[in-house]
Amino acid sequence: MRKLSYLIIVCLCLCSGVIPLMARQVTAFNTGWQFKKGPFATDPMRAASQWDGKWETVEIPHTWNAMDMQVQSGSFYEGAGYYRKTQFFPHDLEGKRVFLRFEGVGACAEVYVNGKLAGTHKGGYSAFACEIGTALKLGAENEIIVKADNKARPDVIPVNQNLFGVYGGIYRPVWLIVTEQNNITVTDCASPGVYITQKDVSKKSADITVKVKLDNAGLQPAAVTLENTIYTQEGQKVGTHSRSFDLSPQGTQTYLSTFKLKNPHLWQGRKDPYLYKVVCRLMADGKVIDEVVQPLGVRKYEIVAGKGFFLNGEKYPMYGVTRHQDWWGLGSALKNEHHDFDLAAIMDVGATTVRFAHYQQSDYLYSRCDTLGLIIWAEIPCVNRVTGYETENAQSQLRELIRQSFNHPSIYVWGLHNEVYQPHEYTAALTRSLHDLAKTEDPDRYTVSVNGYGHMDHPVNLNADIQGMNRYFGWYEKKIQDIKPWVEQLEKDYPYQKLMLTEYGADANLAHQTEYLGDALNWGKPFYPETFQTKTHEYQWSIIKDHPYIIASYLWNMFDFAVPMWTRGGVPARNMKGLITFDRKTKKDSYFWYKANWSEEPVLYLTQRRNADREKRTTAVTVYSNIGTPKVYLNGQELSGIRNGYTDVHYVFDNVSLADGKNILKAVVSTKGKEYTDEIEWNYSGEKNREIDSYENKNEHSGF
Repeated sequence: MRKLSYLIIVCLCLCSGVIPLMARQVTAFNTGWQFKKGPFATDPMRAASQWDGKWETVEIPHTWNAMDMQVQSGSFYEGAGYYRKTQFFPHDLEGKRVFLRFEGVGACAEVYVNGKLAGTHKGGYSAFACEIGTALKLGAENEIIVKADNKARPDVIPVNQNLFGVYGGIYRPVWLIVTEQNNITVTDCASPGVYITQKDVSKKSADITVKVKLDNAGLQPAAVTLENTIYTQEGQKVGTHSRSFDLSPQGTQTYLSTFKLKNPHLWQGRKDPYLYKVVCRLMADGKVIDEVVQPLGVRKYEIVAGKGFFLNGEKYPMYGVTRHQDWWGLGSALKNEHHDFDLAAIMDVGATTVRFAHYQQSDYLYSRCDTLGLIIWAEIPCVNRVTGYETENAQSQLRELIRQSFNHPSIYVWGLHNEVYQPHEYTAALTRSLHDLAKTEDPDRYTVSVNGYGHMDHPVNLNADIQGMNRYFGWYEKKIQDIKPWVEQLEKDYPYQKLMLTEYGADANLAHQTEYLGDALNWGKPFYPETFQTKTHEYQWSIIKDHPYIIASYLWNMFDFAVPMWTRGGVPARNMKGLITFDRKTKKDSYFWYKANWSEEPVLYLTQRRNADREKRTTAVTVYSNIGTPKVYLNGQELSGIRNGYTDVHYVFDNVSLADGKNILKAVVSTKGKEYTDEIEWNYSGEKNREIDSYENKNEHSGF
């Protein structure tokens, strides 16, 4: 039955035209898995009894930390878990090459086929591929076992779980890949085996080079033809380069094709994310034996210190958010629909650039950014601490990230580390080695390293193309307003440095609300009012937008996320700096602040709708509107005395007097023949004060 099912799948693929005759077959390998979580006994007899016990049936993607990393601080399982699957492989595979490609296993993996070790991998965020054909028994059932282990270790980044949790398990899809003996390589760091570079890009022309790595698993040279073709988005052939040769069986071979595109249709970010398609076909005896398709977005990125970011020679606004990949109740075991949801929110808020922190994220996600026109930052999980033992693994994970993601036009920069310091000499040397590796693998993209300190002369700084700084003024240090003298001093002292504000913001627990706000907040206390987050973003964005010295800014974070070692703001295991709650159900006031400032979609929004139990009779009313000056009515009476706030979408009514009991606020804007409204309800029952601790930490904060 399994043999028949397999043949039916292959036939359907062939008939659909998705996979050409004799080309590679790529099949999802995510069902029929069984799972058993440790810890496992060291005594052999007890361990054998555990192994023979009951296994749980699961579907990939799967993680065993979907709940325990999210509900209680410091109380989650990190260690080994096992997956096993039996699969029938037919005799039709005789003479074929068979691979398993894992998109992500947290965090270290061992793959066994019929008891034989087929492959290992260290790192929970990059893909890896194992060739398993020689270990298979054709015409029979085969047992595949995967050991996953997410226990933190000093030689694998991240070296701890302090800033985010490394969810254990096979949490991204698995693919079964079948090719002929000669193929476009599958095991070059699990990359596509195709690398597209572009030079001298302009509206008039662009020079494109397509590098293809080929592999011959036979014993004799093979007569093959490699054909590389560029197609427009509409399917029209732009150019083809073909060459025939004898492919050596000794090692991977590399071949180049060059193209000059005349008057190329440029990839213009969100405005026009136009994609060509590069199709690489390997042929023998006139038949296609392997094929790989990759995107080509023709574009040129340029950063000019003190002036900003340029796309295809024109200044481009870098409205930035960050994103952790985990969801409430799912952990990191996400499906494409979850990535699509997050990207839809990012697009809706008006962001133009995303820092996908602090690790390599789903290749599907990167591909969607190509088609959406988001300009993105991809990075490795070298965060929080160094041990002195992680250099080799950091280099390996960076190499994997670059090769696997090389062809995504949306990626403009490779992130090397975030908030790692002592010992300074070691960390600086590590950063230099990562920068050198990135430039060797990909000379045409930028590199960035991130420091939590706010001064340029820190010992680990300036070892990458871009210096990132995380600054939490008003939250972890000083006052909200201190962002302004900080950036102005850097502008004066270091005008030629490329600087990005790579994290900023404040937590917001929606259950915490107050009108009484200072210019700082004691984050060590459990009261994290949403209104303080809103105040922080209102002021700080107004400073960021007026200082092009900050080439790009990335607010922290688009979504709340799990921090399994923390209990803060009255919620265990949670970072609440997101614009949207962890369950993705509620958009905080700050979300609408940025949407009003960034998006071209109409926004009319009254703030503090969750701060409904008012503390003051005489209060302020704030409205965000990017469609014109709003009229605001309190209990049916129009308010007067409107003033502009920090930006041209920010409107404030001061000294508004509430009635006892229920108060209805309604904002109205009429524009282009359409009326927009927003309405909220407040209640006033007497003066009160939900006290906020406005303690100011005058010392510089650098991270945790």
